[in-house]
Amino acid sequence: MTDIQQQIILLYICSLKLLLLNKVLIIDDEEKLRTLLSKIISLEGFEVLQAGDGKKGLQKLETTNVDVVICDVKLPDGNGVELAKTIKNKYPLTEIILLTAYGNIPDGVQAIKNGAFDYITKGDDNNRIIPLLYKATEKAALAKRVLQLEKQLGNKHSFENIIGKSKNIKAAIEAAKKVASTDATVLLTGETGTGKEVFAQAIHNNSNRSKQNFVAVNCSAFSKELLENELFGHKAGAFTGAIKDTKGIFEEANKGTVFLDEMGEMPLELQAKLLRVLETDELLKVGDSKTTKIDVRIIAATNRDLEKEIQVGNFREDLFYRISVFQIALPALRERVIDIEELAANFLKLFANKINKKILSISNTYLDALKQHPWKGNIRELKNVIERSVILSDAAELTIESLPVELQHYQFTNTKGKTLSAFDLASAEKIHIQKVLNYTNGNKTEASRLLNIALTTLYRKLDEYKIN
Repeated sequence: MTDIQQQIILLYICSLKLLLLNKVLIIDDEEKLRTLLSKIISLEGFEVLQAGDGKKGLQKLETTNVDVVICDVKLPDGNGVELAKTIKNKYPLTEIILLTAYGNIPDGVQAIKNGAFDYITKGDDNNRIIPLLYKATEKAALAKRVLQLEKQLGNKHSFENIIGKSKNIKAAIEAAKKVASTDATVLLTGETGTGKEVFAQAIHNNSNRSKQNFVAVNCSAFSKELLENELFGHKAGAFTGAIKDTKGIFEEANKGTVFLDEMGEMPLELQAKLLRVLETDELLKVGDSKTTKIDVRIIAATNRDLEKEIQVGNFREDLFYRISVFQIALPALRERVIDIEELAANFLKLFANKINKKILSISNTYLDALKQHPWKGNIRELKNVIERSVILSDAAELTIESLPVELQHYQFTNTKGKTLSAFDLASAEKIHIQKVLNYTNGNKTEASRLLNIALTTLYRKLDEYKIN
């Protein structure tokens, strides 16, 4: 390596270090003090900027990402305590240390209320500045990391991450986007495994409650007594072992969202109590005599037909109308076959990375088998099948041999009850029709044109082969 190359690399490393330095802004009208502080702080490895008044300080903040501001309380164009409030409102991740020549308790209290990290006296507390600076930069770095993680989590549960280009899943996403910004209760319907909780999370993350808690509970996982306690909490002494007051899910999610999964499994007695919560925004803890005020948004989900449950007396009609202000029906996977390839590719990438396997593609025979399967467990079942295949496969491509046996030799029956194997002409015809329908995104008129058959003939074959 030549001397010139070494110098270039050294300059590059130095420039990287400068980019990584924590930036500190000193706002003070005393030039000598600014210069002295700047030298001391620079020796500690910080990049220092200076401003002689509040206006110039705000201008610096507009153009530079500053971690910590050290600001005098008395400025030529205003008060540092009030400036701290302005800075925190505009730049909440920036920490502020206020300096004053004459410290007093009221100013100190107001400074902290306005968001200042600390408030110290010039001269007397000079030895505290550097330790405080390190603590303030640590807090600023932590806040940035938390924001980054929140953003990653938000992206994970965004509508953009819901996979699918079929018309019915797109319609569901558009409906969910429209209701997300409101406080309306939402009822998500669909078979088990269609992604109801994914939709609930996305609705919450795109609402004005996104910074608050999202708390989910499966109503079918608890007995009546346990579910009541889980939802509403209890007072100390309410039952044996209740040694202290305990918050329920509704209190934990206050100002946020409660997701009630498998809503159709909730016992009738609890349905009445939930209805009261929805009507009054108040709950009664187990063993309590006083109500607790709450503010939550409800998103419910069910795989049952609640209107039929109402007819047989298993679900309250008045509660149904309260939770179904806005209904979204999520399609079964067999109704969106066109999305199977993209979903499978996504799960392949997920599990291959998870167990460190270099499986890069999926064979056509594997995909054909997936598209023929009825998927009673929907996306959840598909996810499990792909995970199993990744574990079993030693090749760079998923092949039909890595599928469960029932998918490798999938058979279906026609309306006459005859079982058709994968080698039957009828089976090949069914697969071909399904492929053409996928190509036309479910447009049967266009499919009949491409197949060169009458539309009535296509509908007869769809019925015969039980293609949705």
